[in-house]
Amino acid sequence: MAIRVMLVDDQVLLRTGFRMVLAAQPDMEVVAEAGDGVEALQVLRSTAVDVVLMDVRMPKLDGVETTRRVCSEPEPPKVLILTTFDLDEYAFSGLKAGASGFMLKDVPPEELLGAIRAVHSGDAVVAPSTTRRLLDRFAPMLPSTGGEPKHKELERLTDREREVMVLVAQGLSNGEIAARLVLSEATVKTHVGRILTKLGLRDRVQVVVLAYETGLVRAGGHG
Repeated sequence: MAIRVMLVDDQVLLRTGFRMVLAAQPDMEVVAEAGDGVEALQVLRSTAVDVVLMDVRMPKLDGVETTRRVCSEPEPPKVLILTTFDLDEYAFSGLKAGASGFMLKDVPPEELLGAIRAVHSGDAVVAPSTTRRLLDRFAPMLPSTGGEPKHKELERLTDREREVMVLVAQGLSNGEIAARLVLSEATVKTHVGRILTKLGLRDRVQVVVLAYETGLVRAGGHG
């Protein structure tokens, strides 16, 4: 079944370009479009969507607040934030709001398509190291939301799971974590899965964000 994609951007020309790229793929289908966040939320009420490509700077309702509302729904589509600048505070806010990653608007088509497929399959498409750079820059400036309850949630983790979480937040892959902790990659994958389940997180990007919010990892990259 084709991946159902929604385009949310106030620039019609940009949406047209994305639509042409996606329409050429046998496994993708653009099922909806919207020019602002308000329209996007209305369309999503009546349209089944797998992945939303979400612009951040839009009239009426920006992409960050729209993402927050979309991701608070039961069984929401995955959201990919589209941004003009690599280290953009909007991307930071979008990740905190529940997006599975962010992409630059001028990304090569094959990277965009790969990102949509990755998000649809349940992966995060922003490398944790990229997310960490973003957080290193913006975490000190932006207030944490609900940090205290999250501290309590970390108490659910075993010592080993906390250790794995710190390394995920520092941008290491499962293979690198396995080598560092002298574990099998399958064991690391199991630990990461338990971390996501216990903390109610979607993906590794959310792990990185939470590690910063709770102080498990500080700006600069080390716990």
